[in-house]
Amino acid sequence: MKKVNDIAVIGGGAAGLFFAVTVKRLVPEASVTVFEANDRVGKKLAITGNGRCNITNRSASAEDYHGDGMLAERTLKGFDYEAQKAFFESLGVYFKTENDKVYPSSLQAASVVDALRFEAEESGAELKCGCRVSAIRRENGGFSVETESGTDLFKSAVIACGGRAGGKLGSISGYEILRSLGHKIEPVFPSVVPLKTETEIVRRLKGIKVDATVTAESSLGVRTESGEVLFCDYGISGPPVMQVSRLAEGQNARVILDLMPDFGERKLADIIEKTVTAHPERPISELFTGLLHKKLGQVITRECGIDINRSFSTLQIGDIKRISQRIKHFELKVTGTMGFENAQVTAGGAQTAQFFDSFMSKKAKGLFAIGEVLNVDGDCGGFNLAFAWSSAYAAARGMAEYLNGDVK
Repeated sequence: MKKVNDIAVIGGGAAGLFFAVTVKRLVPEASVTVFEANDRVGKKLAITGNGRCNITNRSASAEDYHGDGMLAERTLKGFDYEAQKAFFESLGVYFKTENDKVYPSSLQAASVVDALRFEAEESGAELKCGCRVSAIRRENGGFSVETESGTDLFKSAVIACGGRAGGKLGSISGYEILRSLGHKIEPVFPSVVPLKTETEIVRRLKGIKVDATVTAESSLGVRTESGEVLFCDYGISGPPVMQVSRLAEGQNARVILDLMPDFGERKLADIIEKTVTAHPERPISELFTGLLHKKLGQVITRECGIDINRSFSTLQIGDIKRISQRIKHFELKVTGTMGFENAQVTAGGAQTAQFFDSFMSKKAKGLFAIGEVLNVDGDCGGFNLAFAWSSAYAAARGMAEYLNGDVK
């Protein structure tokens, strides 16, 4: 008779590794096997936060999440910031805070991966890398896990495959596995991702960075964020753009940039008028020297139908008003996003109503799902990793109860 192991963890990313470590602490005698399709665990985690790893956020709440934000909030209350801090300190990873954002003191994402990997291996969990799971089936009250090397039997299974974000580092197998076991999946789409826009003007601005206020509007709603915006040949990027990017999934999407948020439109017009009066003979190409990125100012002025080779003295009050309006209301039509390969997060996923707060399935006893494979996605700022840790913790506790026979 084939041996029946205890726990199969499908996916060796943030949630999967954290779960493995935590469940081994709760049930040391349980056998835990982590199946990872990539050649090493934590590959996506190792590049998060531009390699610095925004490991969590000190003030996460339902408002920072989409999909089932209330589930995220409940889960975070069960494993809050202080609990996360204590856990990582037990691994030798100490926190460094920047406002509410939290990073490892090393400022190296790889150190977080190493700490989790070392602890998982030392606890006795088996990490099978380069081992892609092709199917999971119910069998004799447990689960058969199929890979290229064969089929293994387990009492329980945890789906921690993550989403599709990150291109080749992402995975769609988690959705397929859950669907095959009777679960419904909300449509997935890339979030926290650069935006594609009409390109005629942005191509002329390629490479320019500017601090701006970004307002996105679509049939899904309106959202405003501020920060550094980067103009690209395909559209725009930067932290505020990534934060509002999920609205691109709606109809009639557009973004409006306030390129000089520190000045009101009237004040800006007064400044330009004062400059024009003080230096009437200067060419209009120099109108924004010392005030705004020179090339950006020139492109906007041309967009207003003004010859930048003329002198300041030829500008009329109406010209100044149009320029000021364009700077404060720089509108671009959104044509899409840069897709999953360039996204940090996958929106959508397994419907959360199909799972208990322990993250065990209501449809398949002994089956758990955690992290990004669920219909919970957060803004950038450490929120997605916070949910990965907290959902893995809740599932580990639920798994301990299940293996101990406390779940009916």
